[in-house]
Amino acid sequence: MIEEKLSAIGIKLTGPPKPIGSYIPVAQSGNLIFVSGQIPLVQGVLPEKYKGKIPSNVSMNDAVEGAKQCTINGLEQINKLLGNLERITKFIKVTGYVNCDPTFKDHPKVINGASDFLLEIFGEKGKHTRVAVGVNSLPLDSVVEIDMICEAQ
Repeated sequence: MIEEKLSAIGIKLTGPPKPIGSYIPVAQSGNLIFVSGQIPLVQGVLPEKYKGKIPSNVSMNDAVEGAKQCTINGLEQINKLLGNLERITKFIKVTGYVNCDPTFKDHPKVINGASDFLLEIFGEKGKHTRVAVGVNSLPLDSVVEIDMICEAQ
C-alpha cells in the first residue's frame, strides 16, 4: 500500500544514496529505526537548486521540495533495512536542519516539506515530534538535512 501511494505521486524507490562520510545511514535497535541525516541527493548528486542558503540562494519552494527529497532518501534507507515500508508502525521524531541566512525565521515552513510528506504517505502513522533549526552550513552546501526515528515491527 505504501509503495502504491508513492507510485501514485510519481515516486519509485530505486535504492538509497550512499553515505558521504564515515557512518552507517540507518540502524535498528529493538523496534526503533534511526536514520542518519539525509540531504536531498537525487541519483547520488546534489542538484544545484538544493545548494546554498535560504532565502539568498534557494527559494522557499525549492527548500521545501528539498526537505521532501531528504525524506524520500530516508525512506529508501528504511526500505533497504526492513525490505518493506509496510513494517513501519509509527514515525517518532523528525529533526530538520536548514542552511539559512542569519535573519531567516521560517525554518518550520521548510521542514513542513518532510512532515507533510510523511502524513500524506503514512497517515496517522506519519505523525511525529519534530525539531526545526537553522544552521550556518550543511554537507555539500545542502539547503536542508533531515534525520528521523521510526518504529517498526
